[in-house]
Amino acid sequence: MANEHRFPGDEEFPPSKPPVRRSKLGGGYIFGLIVAAVIVIYALTGIYQIGPSEDGLVKTFGKYVMTVGPGLHYHFPAPFQSVVKVDVRTVRKIEIGFRTIFPPPNPQYREVPIESLMLTGDSNIVSVEAIIQYIIDDPVKYVFNIIEGDRIVKQTTESFLRERVAVRGLEAVLTSDRDKISQEAQKGIQKTLDTYNAGVHVVNVKLQDVSPPSEVIAAFDDVNSAKEDEQKTINLAQQYANSVIPIARGNAQKILNTAEAYKESRILKAQGEVARFIDVLQKYSLGKDVTRSRLYIETMEDILPTMKKMIVSGSTTGVLKLLNLSSLPEIGGVKR
Repeated sequence: MANEHRFPGDEEFPPSKPPVRRSKLGGGYIFGLIVAAVIVIYALTGIYQIGPSEDGLVKTFGKYVMTVGPGLHYHFPAPFQSVVKVDVRTVRKIEIGFRTIFPPPNPQYREVPIESLMLTGDSNIVSVEAIIQYIIDDPVKYVFNIIEGDRIVKQTTESFLRERVAVRGLEAVLTSDRDKISQEAQKGIQKTLDTYNAGVHVVNVKLQDVSPPSEVIAAFDDVNSAKEDEQKTINLAQQYANSVIPIARGNAQKILNTAEAYKESRILKAQGEVARFIDVLQKYSLGKDVTRSRLYIETMEDILPTMKKMIVSGSTTGVLKLLNLSSLPEIGGVKR
């Protein structure tokens, strides 16, 4: 204002600035954005991924409600829902009596004597190292029916191995019954885990190493060496028997065949003689005198093959005195 009156000293103060007007909705809008962002982030925590070898067990307020397979899924965020992931396709392995420090190709192992040393039925001690392989075939039972499933499987395996070893002698455990122990233990472990409703399927129980304790292993080596020598001698004897017996059987069969052939020849010859006798008998019945004479002559020829013979028919009284037998003609070796 041009005519405004100014008092002395008014020029020393700067003119006042107009007041800034703030929006009443500004602070509330930002707070709303923050809350919305928190809600979104909270909602996104319900997104989860199930791996190719896994199953997901969804729980609502701690109660199991459903199982989901591999892939991307969503559940209500905690504390409403949660998910437990269980690997149901990978074969799991538990070592009994040893631990693998470095895996192959340059493996190194550490013995665990408290697990491996077992008592046999004949009161000997043997070191048994084994592996059990299993899979989870019912994840609901495995998660909700048992606690520390791997530990339960391990303790059950160790218990059954000790039981199977305790009913056998040391020699059987070291040699012939290793496979039987594995099979019996697998069946027993599976049966026990089924009673627990553990949801575990035992794939295999394998005895990695069965040996006497290190303190007496030298004595066992001597015993095993003696047994190997015994078996070697038995094998040599069996080999000799296998080489001799076939020859003896061949010779025996040859003798049997020769005897059988002789038997057949004698039977055929006898049958031929019988047939010849029957033929002669038939002819004899037709002409007894003629046949009798012919048989007599043939018999005399067989008895006296080199002598000169003369056949005179009819009465021979005084005839021999008049005949010059040396001048008679010879016909077929017989003078007539």
